[in-house]
Amino acid sequence: MKKWNLTKLAVFLIAVFFISCSTSGTRLISESELRIFPAPPDTTRIQYLTSFSSSIDITGQRTGLMKYILGEKQGDPIVKPYGIAIYKGRIYICDSIIGGLEILDLNQKTFDYFKPSGLGLIKKPINCSVDEQGLLYVADANRKQIIVFNQNLKYVAAFGDAMESKPTDVVVKNDTIWFCDMRQHKIHVYTKNGFRHLFSFPDAETDDPQFLNQPINLTVSSNRIYVSDFGAFKIKVFNKKGEYIKSIGSFGRGLGQFVRPKGIAVDKNNILYVVDSGFENVQMFNSEGQLMMFFGGSYSQPGDMWLPAKVMVDYNNLKYFQKYVHSSFNLKYLIFVTNQYGPDKISVYGFVEPKITIQ
Repeated sequence: MKKWNLTKLAVFLIAVFFISCSTSGTRLISESELRIFPAPPDTTRIQYLTSFSSSIDITGQRTGLMKYILGEKQGDPIVKPYGIAIYKGRIYICDSIIGGLEILDLNQKTFDYFKPSGLGLIKKPINCSVDEQGLLYVADANRKQIIVFNQNLKYVAAFGDAMESKPTDVVVKNDTIWFCDMRQHKIHVYTKNGFRHLFSFPDAETDDPQFLNQPINLTVSSNRIYVSDFGAFKIKVFNKKGEYIKSIGSFGRGLGQFVRPKGIAVDKNNILYVVDSGFENVQMFNSEGQLMMFFGGSYSQPGDMWLPAKVMVDYNNLKYFQKYVHSSFNLKYLIFVTNQYGPDKISVYGFVEPKITIQ
């Protein structure tokens, strides 16, 4: 090859190197890709911000031609996520296929698989929760216990009836731990200090409206417990004493109905978010149980969903996602949705309000 051609090739490769290197991981959304819900002319409430599917979205590894030339791998994938929690920029993702968790650290820009052995062995993690001290609680359906780890991911304890339980979700609120037990059709309540069992509910027969057929997810507000009853196609609401209040939704394909209700979350204004993996969307209900709107839909582009499983509301980590917010909106809080299939395994949305423009 002539010297002129070698020089030209070197310049080209250097240019490709800088173009193909990513320093921020996830890509900013262009104006043409902006996904907002509901669609104009209605007032926007939800904006799709970004997504995570592999280590590349966190670490910002090279892509394109340089990856081909250097033989760089595609990145470690998020395989089949279900539960999700976030604490000080660290995202914990329960993955039943790997038998552990993916941990995404937005501060350090790292991606790790967490698959402990020994006393902390994880078999089939479904959901997880992190308390105010950074302790991680994992609901393991196959180990049939709640497993607890400290901030350094060292094993602390495990509790629950390993002979009779099938934990599917866990929530830590103040000094209390709440978890779904699909096998016993109950919610169990434990103390955070010493993991002592306090009480379980409901005490009901199968024909009772409060009976939990398949309690698969729960969320806890300041004064209510919401349980996603997959088998009854309803969200059942209890007070903190375990007393039944009401149900939200019913089986069907109409607005406000469910076919496969799974993950649920509640914001500070008592707006209830419900994932329906059949509709592949998230429906939003007000404090009276009335449908407000929905977002998502069967996957055709980023912002849509593909077998979604869990929804999580977060107020404490806005700084990591502010750059994705459209200039015409103010970001109020974040909404994370896990997708068990498709190209966007963890989709991040923002609850937004339009900025007031003074003429």
